[in-house]
Amino acid sequence: MDAGVNSPGLILPLALGFFGRVRHGEERKHALSLLVMGSPMSMDELKKAAAAEALTLVESGMRLGLGTGSTAKIFVDLLAERMKREGLKLIAVPTSEATRQQAEALGIPLTTLDETPELDLAIDGADELDADLNLIKGGGAAHLREKIVELSAKRFVVIADETKEVKTLGKFPLPLEVVPFGLEATKARLTRAIESAGSVGELRLRLKADGSIVKTDGGNIILDAHLGVIKNPAHLAETLDHVTGLVEHGLFIGMAERAYLATREGVRVNKRA
Repeated sequence: MDAGVNSPGLILPLALGFFGRVRHGEERKHALSLLVMGSPMSMDELKKAAAAEALTLVESGMRLGLGTGSTAKIFVDLLAERMKREGLKLIAVPTSEATRQQAEALGIPLTTLDETPELDLAIDGADELDADLNLIKGGGAAHLREKIVELSAKRFVVIADETKEVKTLGKFPLPLEVVPFGLEATKARLTRAIESAGSVGELRLRLKADGSIVKTDGGNIILDAHLGVIKNPAHLAETLDHVTGLVEHGLFIGMAERAYLATREGVRVNKRA
């Protein structure tokens, strides 16, 4: 049974010798260290363990939402392997052009929300998550499509490593996707809205390493709000929803059903109350 958010998360220890496969087990007071061939597992291996655990939720015939980002990419790879190995039949909607290209290269059948407006399950990563499974997403500039896809799914599950878990959201800059037209006016409205919701911080235009402006798959741009602390994420999200010029913010409130968190002790499952 998954632990609730008000109790310690269930630790799912990795079976030694199974190279990243997660097994279900009862909660242990003293979790075993994770070792592969006698060495501590890397964070990439732990991410793979979290992705592998989420993969157990997938059944043949499902309509899936495929996330974007480093951990989601691992999940898509594992999904393709399992489809080939077990003959799973399913269709999926990608949340970005990068994920679409990856899925197509792996032979995963794709659809669109126009063709398949309701999904069974969406699995994606997060840049930050708190104990209530409120999220900050958008580090990959894909949070608009991610939110559309994940709101279209009956179940939304997060996979992440333990560094993404925080007591209070806000250390990771909050992505704000805005239209290019009237940028400074929109920026001023956003600043006022954020301050009215009890937060304060600088809004910075997201740039690439070469100094060019980051563009989303929809042709919009990103302002990153460096807030440090978001005391009331739900209130801020509701306030931002009314700002003209803002296409979508990176706060995902009350959407995730559970999170599989890769830790040095195993994969911990946090379930929203």
